[in-house]
Parts: sequence; C-alpha cells; structure tokens
Amino acid sequence: MSEVPIGVVTISDRASAGLYEDKGGPGIEAALGAILSTPWRAVRRLTPDERPAIEAALIELADVARCSLILTTGGTGPAARDVTPEATEAICDRLIDGVGERMRLEGAKKTSFAALSRGVCGVREKTLILNLPGSPSGAVESLEAVADLIPHALNLLEGKTEHS
Repeated sequence: MSEVPIGVVTISDRASAGLYEDKGGPGIEAALGAILSTPWRAVRRLTPDERPAIEAALIELADVARCSLILTTGGTGPAARDVTPEATEAICDRLIDGVGERMRLEGAKKTSFAALSRGVCGVREKTLILNLPGSPSGAVESLEAVADLIPHALNLLEGKTEHS
C-alpha cells in the first residue's frame, strides 16, 4: 500500500525567516501517527503570515501534491497578521463549522484562551483542510479533539458514504 500524502503547513513569520525553530509541524506529525491507520508521509510547507503565500501553499498541497488532509499550525489568533482562517476560507469550496467549534470547546477545558482561536475546517474538492493553533501543545490538543472525525470525513470525501 502506498503512503498517503498529508500536508503539514507551519505559518509563522519568525520560523519562515529562520529566527525560530518550527515545533508545531513536528508535533502535529507525531500526533498523526496515533490517528491515521493507513501509511502516510508528511508533505511539509513553511510560510510567513501572508495570505497569498498561505493560499498558494494550500492550493499546491491540495491540487498538485494531492494531499487528502492538510493541517495548518499558526495564524489563527486575533492579531492583525493572523490570516490563516481567511486564506483557508478563500480556497475552500465549503466549510465544516462544527470541527472548529469542537476544537474550541475542548480547548476551553484547559485554557480560556481557546476562545481566541479562529481556526476553521474546510474542504477543497476531496481535500480536508484544518487550521490548528500555533502553540505546539495547542495544535496537538486541538488535533486530538477532532481525531475521531478525521478518518470518517476522509472516507466521505473519497465517496465512501455507506454507514454501518
């Protein structure tokens, strides 16, 4: 069985400039091992907090690299340069609001700051795109909060719509 490409995009001005080590992307990759039962490989991207760069990375991973799942980390807060949700919404065909709501609900059990996360989940053709917080622990905790939804969502996007 061939490995499924999974996009992991770190969105950070400092990390993309080499001023800060990317810890969010590797943290997400480690957590994915416990979620996905099929063989997969990470297709990594690192972009600054700039909407055109984020959109280009997401489009390339979905349309060219054919990633069935793209996870982003960073750029989901209320700061002026936090534009990941807007970039994601711009390139998606539709949004899945409940996924972001669930991440914030579960996150609120650990920190009140979870309410400040604006991360969204959307679909571009057959690709599921999920925005996670920039904090490495927040990214992993948010991913774990929706981990049970991901395999089913990916099956539905592949056309496997029968329910047992």
